[in-house]
Amino acid sequence: MTEPARYVHIVDDLPELDTLESGPVLIHCLEGFLDAGNAAALATQHLLSQSSGRVVASFDIDAFYDYRARRPPMTFSEDRYEGYETPRLVVRLNHDRLGTPYLLMHGPEPDTHWESFATAVRSVVESCRVRLTTSMGAVPMAVPHTRPVMLTNHATSSDLLIFQNVWKGRIRVPASAQALLELRLGGWGHPAMGFVAHIPHYVAQFDYPAAAATMLEAVEVVTGLEWDLSDLEAAGQAKLLEIASQLEDSAEVQDVVSGLEQQYDAFHRPGPGTADGDPEALPLADEKNLPSGEELGAEFERFLAGLDRPNDRPNDTGE
Repeated sequence: MTEPARYVHIVDDLPELDTLESGPVLIHCLEGFLDAGNAAALATQHLLSQSSGRVVASFDIDAFYDYRARRPPMTFSEDRYEGYETPRLVVRLNHDRLGTPYLLMHGPEPDTHWESFATAVRSVVESCRVRLTTSMGAVPMAVPHTRPVMLTNHATSSDLLIFQNVWKGRIRVPASAQALLELRLGGWGHPAMGFVAHIPHYVAQFDYPAAAATMLEAVEVVTGLEWDLSDLEAAGQAKLLEIASQLEDSAEVQDVVSGLEQQYDAFHRPGPGTADGDPEALPLADEKNLPSGEELGAEFERFLAGLDRPNDRPNDTGE
C-alpha cells in the first residue's frame, strides 16, 4: 500500500465492497478533453441517473483546477452573487441494476499536477482493492452516422482487450490525464483499460448518445456489470432521425456521407481468402471517393447550421 495521497480524502469504512471476492471495478470519465459528441459525459450522466451513490473519495479540486481557464458558473441576482457551482472531482459508490457495487470517478480533468493526481487515484485503487480501472472517451473521426459506432480499445495488457482495433500503426497524440493515469496504473501493476468511441466529425459538437450506449455496452462486457441502456438507445435513434432529416436538404452533404460509408464498409469487408475482422486484410476505400478537408468544411457548414436551430428539429428529444 502506498502512503496516503496528498490530494485525496478516502472514506475508511466501505462494507459494501466486502461482498466482492475480487474487488470492485473503477469506471472513470473526466470532463474537458477526449469527449467528442459528449459521448463519455452522456454515459456518465446515464450511470448517475440510475445510481448516484455516496461519495467515497474526494479530490482537492484547488490543486488541479485552473479557474481562469474554466471559470465555474455562478448567478448574479439583482444585487448579489449567489449559486456558485463548485467544481467537484469525486469517486462514488454506485450499484448496477443487479445490485453489484462499483466505483465511478467523474468531474473535470485536472489542469495541473497530473502525476499527483495519478498517485491520488492509485491510493483509491489500493484502498478499495479495485480489480480493474476502465475509462471512456470519444474522438471525432471520418466515419458516417449511418453505420454502427466504432470503438478503439486500449489497455495496460493485451489480455484485457476484448476486440482487435481496425487500424494498425503508431501515432503521437495530445496527452490527457486519463491516458497518463492508465499508463501509470499499468506501471504500478494495476490493470487498466478503456474505450474511445469514434464520432462522425461533422456532428462532433452535438450530443451523440448512440456512442454513449455503445461504450457502456463494451464496459458491460469487460466488467460484468449491467445497466438499463434503453433510454440512451432511444435518444441515439432520435438523434439519427434528426440528422437524416437535415441531410434530406443537401445533396452535397449526402455525397460526403456516401464517401464515408464506402470507407467504413471497406474497413469491415473481408478480402479474398481472409477471415472476417482481420484489419490488415481489409482494403481502404478509393481515395477519389473521399472529400478533402476544405470540401468537408464547406459542405457541412449549412448542415451544422440546421442542427444548431432547435426550432427546426422535427425530432427534438429535449437535449
